[in-house]
Amino acid sequence: MQVKDLFRFKSPEIRALHLTWIAFFLTFYVWFNMAPLATSMLKAEGSWLTQKDIKLFMIANVALTIPARVIIGMLLDRFGPRRVFSALMVVMTVPVFVFALGESREQLLVSRLLLSSVGAGFVVGIHMTSLWFPPKHIGFAEGFYAGWGNFGSAAAAITIPTIALQVFGGDDGWRYAMMVSGAIMFFYGIFYWFAITDGPKPGTQRKPRNPLALEVSSYKDLWLLIAFTVPMFGVLSILVWRVHGMGFLDTTGAILAYGAIVAVIIYQVIQTLRVNLPILRKGVPEDDKYPFSTAASLNVTYFANFGAELAVVSMLPMFFELTWGLTAAAAGIIASSFAFVNLFARPLGGILSDMFGSRRMVMMTYMFGIGVGFALMGLLDSDWPLFIAIVFTISCSIFVQGAEGATFGIIPAVKRRLTGQIAGMAGAYGNVGAVFYLFVLSSPGMTYQMFFFIISGGAFFAWLFCLIWLKEPEGAFNSEYHISSVDREIEAEHEAREAAANKG
Repeated sequence: MQVKDLFRFKSPEIRALHLTWIAFFLTFYVWFNMAPLATSMLKAEGSWLTQKDIKLFMIANVALTIPARVIIGMLLDRFGPRRVFSALMVVMTVPVFVFALGESREQLLVSRLLLSSVGAGFVVGIHMTSLWFPPKHIGFAEGFYAGWGNFGSAAAAITIPTIALQVFGGDDGWRYAMMVSGAIMFFYGIFYWFAITDGPKPGTQRKPRNPLALEVSSYKDLWLLIAFTVPMFGVLSILVWRVHGMGFLDTTGAILAYGAIVAVIIYQVIQTLRVNLPILRKGVPEDDKYPFSTAASLNVTYFANFGAELAVVSMLPMFFELTWGLTAAAAGIIASSFAFVNLFARPLGGILSDMFGSRRMVMMTYMFGIGVGFALMGLLDSDWPLFIAIVFTISCSIFVQGAEGATFGIIPAVKRRLTGQIAGMAGAYGNVGAVFYLFVLSSPGMTYQMFFFIISGGAFFAWLFCLIWLKEPEGAFNSEYHISSVDREIEAEHEAREAAANKG
C-alpha cells in the first residue's frame, strides 16, 4: 500500500479508512479542548478556579480512559466498531456540555472525569481498520488512521483558542468554544452509524470465546496477564489520593473509592481466571497459541510513548507560555507542533514497520529515539532560543508518534480474534502512563526539565523491556490473517446461535 492509494476514494477500504480517522480526529479534538483554554479559564473564573485545579483536571482528563478502553475493547468484540464508535461520540457530548456550563470546581472535575472516556475512541478505530486491511498493509493503514486522527489534539490547540477569543470573546468564550466541539462530534457520530460497515463483508470480525477477559496460551502467560491487570486499574488510586488531598472528596468518600478500585481489580482477576483456567486445563492447540509477552511489551511501549504524548500535550502550551512569556494563542500554536507531526510521523512508523521485514526492530529503534528526544527537551529553559526549543519538540515528537504507529502495526498480528481486547489493554496502558506522568508533573517542586528527564527514563526502560520480551509476530506480513482451528470452532458456534435465534 502506498500514499497514492489514499486518494482512491472509490475503494471501499479507503473510504472506510477516511471515515474512521475523521471520527477519531473528532474524539481527540474534544478530548483535548481544555489544555489550550487553561489560561483563559483561569482569567475568566479566577475567583474560584486555581492553577492547582487545572492540573487536577488534566489528570482527570485521562483517568477514566483507562477502564473505558478496556470496556470498549470488550464491547468491540461483541457489538462491532460501527455501533460502539457512533454511540461513544453521541454519549460523550453530554459531559462536554456539562463541563462547558460548569459553575463550580466539583462540576468541572466530575464532567471532565466522565469526558475522559472519549479517549477510548482510538481503540475502536484501530479495530475497525484491522477489519478492512490485510496484515501486509496494516502498518501503514493503522499509522495513517492514528496519525491523522491524533492530529485532533493539535487542531484543538490551534483552533479552539481562536474560536474562544476571536469568534466569541468575553469571559464565556471558552465555554462556547467547548460546546462547538461537542456539537460537531455529536452530529458526526450519527452520520458514522449509517456511513460504514464492520468490514467489507459479514463475518469479517472474528469473535473471542468470552469478551469479559483476554485469553492466554499458558499458565505463565496467565500470571503475567494478572500482573498487568493490577496497575491498569490500581493507577486510579493516584487520582483518588489527589482529589482527596485537594478537598474534593472527604475521607469516607476516598475510602469508598479505594474500595471500589480494589473490587474492580478482584473482579477482573476472577474473570481472567474463570475464562482461562478451563481453556488451559483442556490444552491450547498449537495453531492457536500466541505469546502474551508480546502483548505485554506493547503495553509497556504504549505506556512510554502514548502516555508521554498525552502528558506532554496537556502541559506543553503552558510550558511554552510560561517559559518564553508567550500569549496563550501563540503558545498553543507552537505546542501544537508536537501533535502536528502526527500527520506524517505515525504513518511513517507504520510504513517502516511494513517495509523493513521486522516490526520488532522498528519498534525498538523508535523507543530508543524517544529516550534521546525527551532527554534533549529536558535541557530546555528560557536561556535557549525559542527556535531550538521548537526543533527539539518536533524531533522528539517524530519518534513518539512513529513509535505509536509501530505499536499498532504489531497489535492486529498478535492474535486476530483478540484484537479488540489487546488493543484495548495497550490503549489503556497509554493512559496509565499519562496518569502517572501527570501525577509526577503535579508533584511539589517538579520542574518541566525534571519532568522531561523522567519521561526519557521511561522510554529507555520500555526499550529494555522490549529487548527481553518482544517477539516478532508470526504471519505479520502475510496477505491474510492466520485463522486457527479454535477460530473456526468459535465462528461455527456463533453462527449456530445466530441461526437458532433467527429461527426462533
